[in-house]
Amino acid sequence: MLPTLARDSPSRLGSRHGKSRLGSRHGKMVGMNLDLKGRVYLVTGGTRGLGWATAQTLVAEGASVVVSSRDEQAVQKAAMELGPADVAVGLAADNADPGAAERLTAAAVARFGRLDGALISVGGPPPGAASTVVDSDWRHAFESVFLGGVRIARAVAGAIGDGGSIAFVLSSSVRTPIEGLAISNGLRPGLAMVAKTMADELGPRGVRVNGLLPGRISTDRIRELDAASGNAELAQAQHSERIPLRRYGTPDEFGRVAAFVLSPAASYLTGAMIPVDGGATRAL
Repeated sequence: MLPTLARDSPSRLGSRHGKSRLGSRHGKMVGMNLDLKGRVYLVTGGTRGLGWATAQTLVAEGASVVVSSRDEQAVQKAAMELGPADVAVGLAADNADPGAAERLTAAAVARFGRLDGALISVGGPPPGAASTVVDSDWRHAFESVFLGGVRIARAVAGAIGDGGSIAFVLSSSVRTPIEGLAISNGLRPGLAMVAKTMADELGPRGVRVNGLLPGRISTDRIRELDAASGNAELAQAQHSERIPLRRYGTPDEFGRVAAFVLSPAASYLTGAMIPVDGGATRAL
């Protein structure tokens, strides 16, 4: 049974083999059990940013993971940092590769004997205005962000049997366009509707499908976008002023939300698009 958490209480994750602890500002310690011990998850884009933070949280809560990215060296380094071979496996894969989805799910089942879900995360498409972005950028982004995500979700759904959870890392552009990110504005809402459709289709099997909508989280991607303005510090200050919490989020804050959504603790949550943006999205 999930505990009642103290308001504004920051999480302090424990070890993989221990219970995580949530400490409140009033000093009260409350146990949190996500029921992840022994479960196995695929995390694409799992070597940095939001994927890496989610993989860390899943492992800290007792799960094993298969992490992927296009960089062989980075993915092996990430797997070693996450834990021994019975905890984490790294596999180089490009989501745009039509064979990547089946290869990743097969690797998880072969290594751990099961697969319980996936966090489907890819790098953000290049910035640009809708009137100037060239066809080749649209095609490449469609293959990696959209079609690659659909392939992985389809393969995971086939590998996990009844039960399990799939979460797409999307963007706040699902609900409102972001200036200068025309490709994201075009592709992410469509992928959100695919996730919603899959939630309907897979629900009778007990498979849950959700979307996560990160806002300004302090990742390399956001730092690059801020730097592209010509004054990164000013850009962050201006964006922070438009966020009710008046700051950027951290990857760890996103990772904890993602781990909960993937876990059995969220067993009645499906078909939802969940903002992780400090309240920045000005819509319900």
